[in-house]
Amino acid sequence: MDNMEKWAERGIAFASEYGIKILGAIAIWLIGAWLIKRILGTTKVIMQKRAFDESLEKFLINLLGWLLKILLVLAILAKLGVETTSFAAILAAAGLAVGMALQGSLSNFAGGVLIMIFKPIKIGDLIEAQGEIGVVKEIEIFTTKLTGLSNKEIIIPNGALSNGNIVNYSTEGTRRVDLVFGVGYDSDIKKTKDVLMNVLTSHPKVLKDPAPAVTVLELADSSINFATRPWCKTEDYWTVYFDVTENVKEALDAAGIEIPYPHQVEIQKKE
Repeated sequence: MDNMEKWAERGIAFASEYGIKILGAIAIWLIGAWLIKRILGTTKVIMQKRAFDESLEKFLINLLGWLLKILLVLAILAKLGVETTSFAAILAAAGLAVGMALQGSLSNFAGGVLIMIFKPIKIGDLIEAQGEIGVVKEIEIFTTKLTGLSNKEIIIPNGALSNGNIVNYSTEGTRRVDLVFGVGYDSDIKKTKDVLMNVLTSHPKVLKDPAPAVTVLELADSSINFATRPWCKTEDYWTVYFDVTENVKEALDAAGIEIPYPHQVEIQKKE
């Protein structure tokens, strides 16, 4: 019984000393999480009313969310009796080790800040970077997400993105479609150029300004190659690319202009 009483006394003492702190910490966590949600929601509304850039808006909301969560954790630790000054000292002492361990993450964070400052890309842009092509879906603190042409998600670290080459196809709003078509050496050059140009000018998504162009590119080994250059809106690029390729084949066939291809000659042995 004595042992039971001692354990009971210890339990009561522990509950009286730490129970209120634990309940207080839980209350802080619940209230803090609710406040963070409200603050982020209000901040987002304000940014939208003031017409903030969508990329900057999401980046700042993400950054603010992380900062508020860190403050919430510090408040909970303080309520539990953890000396936040000592905690900060420990963090400072471990700062070098953490910095070395998180060198890549810090580089990615700095890259995200640079992207927000210089704005080489924004949400909705079609870009090519780090060997990938896709539409910018989201710019986060450490990474940038793209939606690839085949609808796959591509995640690129901001450090590599900000330090590498970026080709932004959406900046100007228009793109030139570079196509090359070869015809036989017996073909009439002027007639071929007229056929190709007619295909370009008759397509509804090919722009009149800048005007499309058809020029002789080279005299190859077995064909005369024509550089065919229509212009279109960025979002119409692949439509124009595939349509023009198909329409050129049909137009050249209809005009009796040969598209050369390798011929296999069969040699028969004499008996």
